[in-house]
Amino acid sequence: MEESQGKGENSKRNGNPIHSGKQTIQFDGWDVVVITIVVFHVLMAPYTKVEESFNIQAIHDILYHRQEIGRYDHLEFSGVVPRTFIGALVVSILSSPFIWVTNLLKLPKIYSLHLVRLTLGSITLATFYSLRVQISKHFGRNVCNAFTLLTTVQFHLLFYCSRPLPNIFALCLVNLSYTFWMRKQPRSTLGVLTKSISFWDAVKSCAIMALLSIVATVLVDSVMWQRWLWPEMEVFWFNTFLNRSAEWGVFPFHWYFTSALPRSMLAAYPLALVGILLEQRVRQYVFPVLGFVILYSKLPHKELRFVLPSLPILNMAAAIALSRIYLSRWKPRWTILYRGCVLMLLASVGYTMVTSIASYANYPGGQALEMLHKIDANTSNSIPRIVHIDVLPAMTGISRFCEKGPPWSYSKEEGISLVTLTLRNFTYLLNAHSDVPTFKCLLSVGGFSGIELQWSFPPVKLKRNLKVHIHGREESSGVHTDKWPGCIT
Repeated sequence: MEESQGKGENSKRNGNPIHSGKQTIQFDGWDVVVITIVVFHVLMAPYTKVEESFNIQAIHDILYHRQEIGRYDHLEFSGVVPRTFIGALVVSILSSPFIWVTNLLKLPKIYSLHLVRLTLGSITLATFYSLRVQISKHFGRNVCNAFTLLTTVQFHLLFYCSRPLPNIFALCLVNLSYTFWMRKQPRSTLGVLTKSISFWDAVKSCAIMALLSIVATVLVDSVMWQRWLWPEMEVFWFNTFLNRSAEWGVFPFHWYFTSALPRSMLAAYPLALVGILLEQRVRQYVFPVLGFVILYSKLPHKELRFVLPSLPILNMAAAIALSRIYLSRWKPRWTILYRGCVLMLLASVGYTMVTSIASYANYPGGQALEMLHKIDANTSNSIPRIVHIDVLPAMTGISRFCEKGPPWSYSKEEGISLVTLTLRNFTYLLNAHSDVPTFKCLLSVGGFSGIELQWSFPPVKLKRNLKVHIHGREESSGVHTDKWPGCIT
């Protein structure tokens, strides 16, 4: 961080900051660090899990099946509630030139998965950059640098920013809203909370934007789902009025404040409180965000990803505190605070490294299918390869981007018993069973199951349990069992 605060931090007139339109930030080393981390996450964990399955399958189908909607995955596996195609459509359009190159070069579709993830990550980082520009203008370059530093030592924001979750699509829009909010453009951000727009103007703006959004989603999603549909209303009704989301687990009211936010913010969590106390100007941004978290806390079913859009503003408050402590580090009373911040940042880095490694080991389904493709010796001949993918591997990394063309074909049919599996013409099985009649277990793939402390180096050891097993039909002429290491029971 720099020693000087910059014009935006110290200059005030009548108690308000003087905004310099010329002051901005340019692409620098911080951006290189952030981009490197995001790319590293994509390369190390390219697969997607069940929460991302609808959007990643939708992106695949838009890119590869285009107008052949009858071949789309969601018509066969619709999920509990319908989802909107709007986010998937935007990512597909932006990534389509890159996918065209991969198709021209006849590269495996797994490369397309990387490119799609990188496209979404680029969109998210672009909105972060726009927010950083406004933070620099309003609070100074030091605060902007501290904001980026705190983001890089956290795990969840940069790990998830390239993942096709509905919450990430929302995060992109929310970051833009924060940007307009700080630029004092109330009709772009509905700034009724700061009284910069009248109540009736806010209602009118809300009504217009809501109507445009509803029309867009109804038109697009009714075509994709082949029935008249407003998917977000169905999701809202399912989660809020019917409270069906509680079937996937419930947490107490305080969970976001006592578990989710501390784990996602790390060192920034206590610093955010200090920032609110030190800087009055940041409160107008923080308090509405805290109100959003409190409202979400009323829903019994809670997930960390639901409150990801709140992290940028809370990190901004923490960055104000970190910058102030850094600039005052030579003062006697501030030295202890500065050293404490250094220790917290180091602890955050350690936690993020462990969490990253654990997350990379959390996609055994995708890893199992990749191993099957690599070890099978006869993919180049015409012998059909029919792979049945059970629920667990499908939920832990396998998507249509992981599939290969002929002679490979895949089935995700659900509810098939072990006896029925033996009667079908499957060549390979990917499932959670270690033993299937008439099939030989060829390979077991482990997944993350916990953390164990130990006295030796490294002090933290990741525990892995066997999650997914690959089975090959014993009498199949295309399965060469001698090339496989076998299963561990």
